[in-house]
Amino acid sequence: MIPLKDDNPTTITPVVTVGLIVANVLVFAYQMSLGRAGEAFVYTFGAVPSALFGGESPSPLPPTMTLFTAMFVHGGLMHVGGNMLYLWIFGNNIEDAMGHRRFVVFYALCGVAAAYAHALTAPASGVPMIGASGAISGVLGAYLLLFPRAHVLTLIPLGFYTRLVSVPAGFVLGFWIVIQVLNGSLSLGREGGGVAWFAHVGGFLAGMALVHVFVRRRPPARPAAFLDKSSRVPR
Repeated sequence: MIPLKDDNPTTITPVVTVGLIVANVLVFAYQMSLGRAGEAFVYTFGAVPSALFGGESPSPLPPTMTLFTAMFVHGGLMHVGGNMLYLWIFGNNIEDAMGHRRFVVFYALCGVAAAYAHALTAPASGVPMIGASGAISGVLGAYLLLFPRAHVLTLIPLGFYTRLVSVPAGFVLGFWIVIQVLNGSLSLGREGGGVAWFAHVGGFLAGMALVHVFVRRRPPARPAAFLDKSSRVPR
């Protein structure tokens, strides 16, 4: 399932959400411009689990600082594109519910919690963890608690066709976190890189735990006009 948009309007301009998207895209563009030096960029700004627990760090930055810089580094176009899509769909409503400043702090804390959740599953790993998905997972956890009945226009591949379906956010996000937990469980004990599944799980749980600390008000969720649920678009 690929979410495309929700029917949950906002009452403020989501300047933080937009700013985070722009910052991530600009950093990715610069990273791609480095060519072969891009690997050194990842090791400089990525969060290395072993370094977080006192091991040798490949970065000149303090390990605690890489917890934040790693949120703006991505491994490829699909990585950054998918993360920014989720942030755009769900982040604006959480920013609306928390306010700009509180949302910044919430986002950062979820990202830090996500990094440590991954590091605890691989404390000796020297592979940098990068990406905004941990922090964005916190946004998803908050959205699940605040707006479970909002609807999300979702693209579902069906063989040679794709189908657009309006699905409750509770189902979309519940399905998403189950997949993260299952994949994370299967990845335990594996060495090397790959998806930091438990960063997603940790960020999601952090978002659920912190949302009511940071929320100031719940904006109204009003239905919006979606495409017909039965409409199909050729692949």
